[in-house]
Amino acid sequence: MEKLISPISIFAGCWQISFFQMEILIREATADDATAIAGLSCQLGYPISAEATLQNLQAIFQHNDERVAIALYEAQVVGWIHVFQTTRLESGTFCEIGGLVVDDEHRRSGIGKEMIKYIKQWCIGKGILSLRVRCNIKRTDAHAFYLQSGFHENKQQKVFEMDLK
Repeated sequence: MEKLISPISIFAGCWQISFFQMEILIREATADDATAIAGLSCQLGYPISAEATLQNLQAIFQHNDERVAIALYEAQVVGWIHVFQTTRLESGTFCEIGGLVVDDEHRRSGIGKEMIKYIKQWCIGKGILSLRVRCNIKRTDAHAFYLQSGFHENKQQKVFEMDLK
């Protein structure tokens, strides 16, 4: 398997990757990608409209400490990844993947790992050397994917949410 990775300028340009006879382009998301991102979010189990996705993208675009990248195959969006920088009082500054999804038909093809490599460069460029991801306990396939991608399990936790309406 031959990989050709040629970063032009992380998040100012794109990566073009060739593997498994596939040409994948990874680039920063734009507002025009909202509909495709919404569709992939539904595959992940988070039904959301294109309009709501666009609003979320526009909010993210206002912050220099967040990025959304997409993967394109044959001019179709087949994956997205969201990363943000955060600081915790007790544990310092790190980056976290807020979400990552690859289209059902393109999973296990290496696209997810390449998107992680892409955002890792952004983190390193910001001087941050720790990348985290939280994953639902039920997503055992995702756990295996993250372990194979170089993450290690740090802890298990429960998430509690309060409705403020």
